[in-house]
Amino acid sequence: QVQLVESGGGLVQAGGSLRLSCVASGITFRTYFMAWYRQAPGKQRELTAGIDSAGTANYADSVKGRFTVSRDNAKNTVYLQMNSLKPEDTAVYYCKAVKPGFLYWGQGTQVTVSS
Repeated sequence: QVQLVESGGGLVQAGGSLRLSCVASGITFRTYFMAWYRQAPGKQRELTAGIDSAGTANYADSVKGRFTVSRDNAKNTVYLQMNSLKPEDTAVYYCKAVKPGFLYWGQGTQVTVSS
């Protein structure tokens, strides 16, 4: 059974930091492209950051320079370090694992940034 379990969300003031984690089980983690998406109320889910099996990362323009995605293949975990948080970063953050023919989502973790 495949599971992606996110954690680390919460309430933080603007300018603060949070670190999200996503632990995967039931997959060969190192072979998957891992991504973080977010969905704000009333908006579509959007790609925030992604990282391939070699550790090459990419980011949405809105988070470049503030967020850092990383992975630890030995721990089957992908991280999202979020610094200089803004109220507009408020959303449910989802972890996704993908490779050709396979796609899995986590259940999401709420991040709320107060002004």
